[in-house]
Amino acid sequence: MEFRDLNISESILERLDEKGFKEPTQIQEKAIPIVLDTELDVVGQAQTGTGKTLAFGLPILQKIQEKIQEEGRKNKKAVKAIILTPTRELALQVHDEIDSVNNGNRLRLCTVYGGSSIEKQINKLRNGVDIVIGTPGRVIDHLGRRTLKLNDIDFLVLDEADEMLNLGFIDDVEEIMSKCKPDCRKLLFSATLPKSIMELVELHMGEYETIRVKSKALTTELTEQIYYEVKEHDKFELLRRIIDKEPGFYGLVFCKTKADVDQLMRRLNDENYSSEALHGDMNQKQRELALSRFKSHKIDIMIATDVAARGIDINELTHVINYDIPQNPEAYVHRIGRTGRAGNKGTAITFVEPREFRRFKYIMKISKSDAKKEKIPDVTEIVELTKNNIIEKLKQIIQAENEGNSEDADNLENYEFENLEIVDELVELADSKIIIDKLISQLFKEELNRKSYGRIGDYGTRRGNDRNDRNDRDRRDGRRNDRNDRDRRDGRRNDRNDRDRRDSRRSNDGGSRLFVALGSIDNMDTRRLLRKVTEKSDVSKEHITEVNVYRNFSFISADEGTAKRIVDAFRSERRNGKPLIEYAKR
Repeated sequence: MEFRDLNISESILERLDEKGFKEPTQIQEKAIPIVLDTELDVVGQAQTGTGKTLAFGLPILQKIQEKIQEEGRKNKKAVKAIILTPTRELALQVHDEIDSVNNGNRLRLCTVYGGSSIEKQINKLRNGVDIVIGTPGRVIDHLGRRTLKLNDIDFLVLDEADEMLNLGFIDDVEEIMSKCKPDCRKLLFSATLPKSIMELVELHMGEYETIRVKSKALTTELTEQIYYEVKEHDKFELLRRIIDKEPGFYGLVFCKTKADVDQLMRRLNDENYSSEALHGDMNQKQRELALSRFKSHKIDIMIATDVAARGIDINELTHVINYDIPQNPEAYVHRIGRTGRAGNKGTAITFVEPREFRRFKYIMKISKSDAKKEKIPDVTEIVELTKNNIIEKLKQIIQAENEGNSEDADNLENYEFENLEIVDELVELADSKIIIDKLISQLFKEELNRKSYGRIGDYGTRRGNDRNDRNDRDRRDGRRNDRNDRDRRDGRRNDRNDRDRRDSRRSNDGGSRLFVALGSIDNMDTRRLLRKVTEKSDVSKEHITEVNVYRNFSFISADEGTAKRIVDAFRSERRNGKPLIEYAKR
């Protein structure tokens, strides 16, 4: 089947031809006719990278254009469609994708999201917009200012609906839906359809058609999946070895929190690697610059949180590295699906701490993945590979020079020396072999120095009982004192453990209770506090069990892992000299 078989207008077909798109993907083939030829709502399930954007974008463009041609623009400022996305990166990506097939229709698009000038967005909305693409928080802001009205819209789209719910946007989404024209068509697209999504569908959508597109495999066959069992304090050293082992490394590294992203970027750059960070605390200009540098290969390594990475869509990635294990199978699939694209082979690597092994096995089972365990890369092997790469690069340079010389390759008379004076002086000083040896030693001093790499423990072979295996390995390694020494040098873990032991308090359900130095006097309520915490720390609202807001302060209860992520994310924010969020005292 081709796009021409889907009753798409000629103006859009021309744009698709220019992009080289002839045949629709599965989700496009199923969704476009429903939107174009019926009045049904749509619930679509498909994995990332299956073409969901054009599945709803193409028919919406065509339907709006047809209506304008029939009725004219009765209200030039009336918005005809709104598309909600969980992140600003995805909003921009959706805007660009739809706009690329919009030329012939000349519809007016506007993207609204936090971290960008709201005044510019207001001016654009006042001038008249047909389609708005935005994040729930900023859309709510515009609705509150009455700079955006949805009482005339024909289409509401929820893109990546499961991710919006994971980020705690359910209240915002429901509020936006309540502001829309009652009979507007609602199109929901999501990688998964959990119970919470279907409850939203049943509550707010009319008669709908469900479309499910099952991939041949949840993970691409072109992606090799491997994992390393490694303790937390050895992760950085392992990452260095992996990068150095792959001379063409061009990869995306995932961390749990924004603080972890920043810290890892600083450590890599201190070791002369080219890396950038991408997370929610960066303003839009910083994010766009980082993405531009990465996409243009000015840097080789992008370190990101799950949410921020939603806007990264690059076919040439060689590696995706789960520096921190993902929260769930869906997140794992989303992450590793960014490599092994467009016929290119890729490698997905996961760092698994011993205590996380059962959860990793669960992720593998649910995502129907099969990751192979690898041994820690050997330093000697890496140095030998580096030597071979140096020789190969020099061979290529010399070969290129020879191919450009019409005379005999060994005839130095025809070679144009660029630094003849330096060459002559060096040749007089010593034998050419000694000169080359010294030059290589200086130019690749760090790369060829085995001592520049730290030690990584050998964690042995797993044998069933995780706790016993862990204890056996600890006794076998005999490195507990060494580990404490390393922790003190890092100046991080012992401080954190001391603080955790001093401040950590259990809530009634066995989780942790956090004190927040914000209350109703700071214009906080349960919803605003939840949004602030979930957006900054990238935790799911579902993992927060209780929120109590008082006049001058508040309390949050959550499971231990979530509480730790919240505290780490707000570590740099202080009020009256004290942390904004900390473990509650007894």
